[in-house]
Amino acid sequence: MASTSACVDLSPLPIRTRPLSRFGQLLGGLALYGASMGFLVRAQLGLDPWDVLHQGLAQRLGWSFGAITALTGAAVLLAWLPLRQRPGIGTVANVIVIAVAVDTTLALTPPVDALPGQIALMVAAIVLNGIATAVYVGARLGPGPRDGLMTGLHARTGWSVRVVRTAIEVCVLTTGWLLGGTVGVGTVLYALAIGPLTQFFLRFAAVREKKDLCP
Repeated sequence: MASTSACVDLSPLPIRTRPLSRFGQLLGGLALYGASMGFLVRAQLGLDPWDVLHQGLAQRLGWSFGAITALTGAAVLLAWLPLRQRPGIGTVANVIVIAVAVDTTLALTPPVDALPGQIALMVAAIVLNGIATAVYVGARLGPGPRDGLMTGLHARTGWSVRVVRTAIEVCVLTTGWLLGGTVGVGTVLYALAIGPLTQFFLRFAAVREKKDLCP
């Protein structure tokens, strides 16, 4: 019998398929994702792997953090071409909603200095990030640049989301660290946990059609 994870189809659905509920799921997931990023920053125990890479590249090239983030996103979108991935409304919304959500979270959430509070906030942020990723990717309105790489590799290789996501995060983390990005315990925990968390929550969050259901 096929496993639950093997039955999750992450390919985009037409916008006319349950548009209101799926668009709401997309926006909610992106807002939660941005909030989780802000919480991880406030925990002060390490950046997520992509931001470690952004920081390392910024230090090497002398560019701003935002410019490096845009450059990395463009490069990742180019990697979609051999994977035959197509951008969708979720790809555009990813950039806008996450930016607003993370800035709002940072404005409303003060830094946490006590270690127990930092650990609790770090763990909550990572779990929330896994939920948020599953929710907005599961809306099937087009993933963000980095998650499109994950779903494209998942579709082309047949590897599980857990394996693909973890492999990407570990590679990005290693590259960022070698470039001089800051790594902490939160970084390592995120890299190891985000793949399994995303795959677990996709079982509940992914929008399915009848043809997508397991026999």
